[in-house]
Amino acid sequence: MSNPIPTTSGVPARSVRSKTAAGRRSGPGGWFTAPWRDRSGRLSAGKTLCLAGCCLPAVYMTGQWCLGDFTSRPLNQAMLMTGVWAVWFLLLSLAVSPARAIFGLPKLIQLRRMLGLTAAFYTVAHLIFYIAMEGFNLLFVASEIIHRFYLTIGFIAVLGFVALAVTSTDASIRSLGKRWKTLHRLIYPIAILSLWHFFLTQKIDVTLAVLPTGLFLWLMLWRGMPASMERTLSGLFVLAVLAGAGTILTEYAWYALATFVPASRVLAANWHFGRLGPRPSFWVTLDGLAVMVAALLWRWVPRARLGGLLSPR
Repeated sequence: MSNPIPTTSGVPARSVRSKTAAGRRSGPGGWFTAPWRDRSGRLSAGKTLCLAGCCLPAVYMTGQWCLGDFTSRPLNQAMLMTGVWAVWFLLLSLAVSPARAIFGLPKLIQLRRMLGLTAAFYTVAHLIFYIAMEGFNLLFVASEIIHRFYLTIGFIAVLGFVALAVTSTDASIRSLGKRWKTLHRLIYPIAILSLWHFFLTQKIDVTLAVLPTGLFLWLMLWRGMPASMERTLSGLFVLAVLAGAGTILTEYAWYALATFVPASRVLAANWHFGRLGPRPSFWVTLDGLAVMVAALLWRWVPRARLGGLLSPR
């Protein structure tokens, strides 16, 4: 008769090893943690809401496709929409650090990885839809990427997104050490390439590209501010004004250097509302001022009523 399996506290050792391995695979800090749970393994309302928001554009586009509400070129429509959403989720991921500092919410940092991975997902989907538009002719796609500048910089941005997504795991952070932060600072040139690609894909009207570029300016200007001004109302006011002015200059420079449209007319349109409504600089400035007002109101919010969702620890 064979010897029984050795036990620990009455539990077979094989069972203990199995449970331990399962814990490494799915527990906090393991190989995989459900995106709706925090690092302690508990359900996180904030991460759950963020995950739902990340999925909404994909669900909406899928529904539109199934209902036949896309244009006569659904692949082209899907390609354009995924590209736009990739840019917005990129900006949201970059907005986590300012929001965390301005509103004093350290737990927001838990959302940055999810938002960054979502931006990478929509970026890769953007490329896949483009390849599908070309009938999955990879040789033709490769030739286009090489010979068309706007596709070249877009593809470089995609590669950058993939590299950052692959190395966003806890295991990569541990193995890369200090090099991890250096690698992930590439998000800034990747963002610039993505916005440049966005500009180049537009025709005459680049409003859709100017608006996120202005918000990106706000995010970069905030990072360049003295630490003593990052949370002050005066600092946020100056930031809103500078971001708005930078948006005006960016739009003017684009029309002056890259198009035949009279840049002076575009510049003048920033000072009065024409038939097309406010220019992007207006919305960027307004968003900046909204952050300032929100920071002011936030200081009056009774923190005790917010519960664990936004608690600082």
